[in-house]
Amino acid sequence: MPYLNKTAPTPEPVDCRILTAALDLFVNHGFHNVSVHDVQKQANVSIGSIYNHFGGKEGIARALYKHLLKEFEEMIEAIIAENPSSRECCNRIIAKLFEYTETRANIIAYMLHAKHREFLPDEPPLCSSTPFTAMRNVVQKGIDRGEIRQGDPWIMTASIFGGAIRMIHLRLDGIIDTPLPEYHEDLIEGIWHGMESG
Repeated sequence: MPYLNKTAPTPEPVDCRILTAALDLFVNHGFHNVSVHDVQKQANVSIGSIYNHFGGKEGIARALYKHLLKEFEEMIEAIIAENPSSRECCNRIIAKLFEYTETRANIIAYMLHAKHREFLPDEPPLCSSTPFTAMRNVVQKGIDRGEIRQGDPWIMTASIFGGAIRMIHLRLDGIIDTPLPEYHEDLIEGIWHGMESG
């Protein structure tokens, strides 16, 4: 099972092996270029196991998406629970996203780079998911406290996190060779230069 912070159990249960195999295949080859048989071979499970657990390829993609959304949500909740300022909370979220781009690239690619609506058309847009709502709430709290300048929360959230997400795309596409954590300090300085209240 692909996790951000946890270690997969050993031995890995069948459903977890299927999701791990599917993540690698979907990211490396694209959802539409992967068959259930490809997943079955990589996970070393029976076709029946895949259909019993997930009902087919779309079911795998949906289960993987929902699982990884939960991983992102838990990561953001853990940062918020430390009760930093809104500004520091945003900085830490960006730092974690940069770290995971280097250490969990397939998870980040599946969540932030894949066009989910092409293969999961019934799922709401990623920007309206729980983790992204939590990010907007952090920004709104910063606006309310005067830590972040007044403005529409959508615009302020896009201004704070948009550059970081673009850097992640560039890294995943191989345009940037330098590990993203090396850019963190300069990016944060640039973000807050325009976002401070006053």
